[in-house]
Amino acid sequence: MQPDDTAKTDPHVTRRRNRMAGLWAAELLGLIGQAAQDYAHDLAHRHDGAPDDEPVARHLLSDLKGKVSLHEIKDKLAHLVQEAKKQLHHEGDKK
Repeated sequence: MQPDDTAKTDPHVTRRRNRMAGLWAAELLGLIGQAAQDYAHDLAHRHDGAPDDEPVARHLLSDLKGKVSLHEIKDKLAHLVQEAKKQLHHEGDKK
């Protein structure tokens, strides 16, 4: 999967994607409950406004220390962009 430019231009999609990526990484790190939520929140806010996916991908690579490759992380981010767009679209339909 290729990275999606929407994450670069829509801050709502980027934040949602980063929060979802944080929850995914938290699970791989064995974090549960509030610790997982805190990790995801920190990841989403730390990289808010980043010009591209590279900072969040490198952050995850560092935190996950060999559990997954950079390629796997970038694929996951690309997948989560699509999921974030779907969720936000669905939430918009409910309003």
